Amino acid sequence: MIEHPIKVRYTRVSELAHIPTRGSEKAAGYDLYAAIDSTIRIAPHETAKIDTGLRFEIPDGYFAAIFARSGIAAKEGLRPANCTGVCDSDYRGNYIVAMHNDSEVTGVVEPGERIAQMVVLPYLPVFFEESDSLTDTERGEGGFGSTGRQ
Repeated sequence: MIEHPIKVRYTRVSELAHIPTRGSEKAAGYDLYAAIDSTIRIAPHETAKIDTGLRFEIPDGYFAAIFARSGIAAKEGLRPANCTGVCDSDYRGNYIVAMHNDSEVTGVVEPGERIAQMVVLPYLPVFFEESDSLTDTERGEGGFGSTGRQ
């Protein structure tokens, strides 16, 4: 266990909001909950925005990555529409998860249901430098599937 966890401040913007929780002590992701007052039905291949009722202050040098939860994905065919959300440290708005239904049946999100998981990750700032050429590698310009079996 990390001796000095990173402090992430939050505010509730809905009385329906749940504080993020982990499924176990070693879980990397913190479950985000639907801060809704009634069931939301998502038609096949449609997307609905689900508010968490929370705003976060992610420390500088980090971002919050929003990932699918395997349970709701397997049971309802629902996942974040952008697959992985990126919430930057300077964003102070509501955390809203756009849930997409990949299945052929209507998906259901219940009030207080766990809808996604948030992992707080560090990032490396980079400097992009334009160049007339790049260093050669064995792979070279080999793209999709180029490192697989021949």
